[in-house]
Amino acid sequence: MITPASEPSFDDALLLIGRLNYAWTNTESVLVHLIAGLTKTDKQTATIIFLTLNTMRARVDLVERMAKLDPTPAEHRKRILAATKKLVQLSAVRNRYNHSIYAFDPESGHARTILMRIADRKDEIKIGQSSDLDSAAMDSIRKVIEDLTLLNREYWAIIKEYGYPS
Repeated sequence: MITPASEPSFDDALLLIGRLNYAWTNTESVLVHLIAGLTKTDKQTATIIFLTLNTMRARVDLVERMAKLDPTPAEHRKRILAATKKLVQLSAVRNRYNHSIYAFDPESGHARTILMRIADRKDEIKIGQSSDLDSAAMDSIRKVIEDLTLLNREYWAIIKEYGYPS
């Protein structure tokens, strides 16, 4: 299977999506330490809370709600909310690739995603939105990986500066 130089191979796409998942999981798991600090508990208890909340959105909601409580200093609240907002924004690309099936042309190696979600519109539904896994898509994934790496560092800076359990 030979892929034109301008198009990424299916294997290249899968490797990059694997890196995206690694960067995502590595960053989302840091929420454990924010939960521990904001709820004034230990890391083991925070881990149980984190694992009990089985979606990223629920975990972020908890962190944001705890940050909004009066005991949290305003400057801490602002910084934590900015970081969780960034995580939610980055989740769109991650979700696209985790909630898709993949198809490729065995002759050209050209790959595409087929989103496995129902999109409710005003008067219709859409299923199976398809997108090419082309160079632009790969660049978008690379950018999210870079942004997740920076966000991970920001979370660790918050944890260290605010004295949260690490």
